[in-house]
Amino acid sequence: MENEIQNIVITDIKMPFLSMVFFMVKWTLAAIPAFIIIGIIFGALGMGIMMLAPMLGLDLGSLIPIPQQLPEN
Repeated sequence: MENEIQNIVITDIKMPFLSMVFFMVKWTLAAIPAFIIIGIIFGALGMGIMMLAPMLGLDLGSLIPIPQQLPEN
């Protein structure tokens, strides 16, 4: 009987409204440093790829369009 698997479905959570609001505010505030850390990680990966690309013979400069100057009248 100890090895028997039971499926559980949660249908409702009883939580006061203000407690839920405070929980969501805390969740939002906790997400800000997480997004900063993720941005730093992706920025470092991007810089690493840009630094290693010339060593691998890739020309990433052609992927970045250079704005053309319009002729002056």
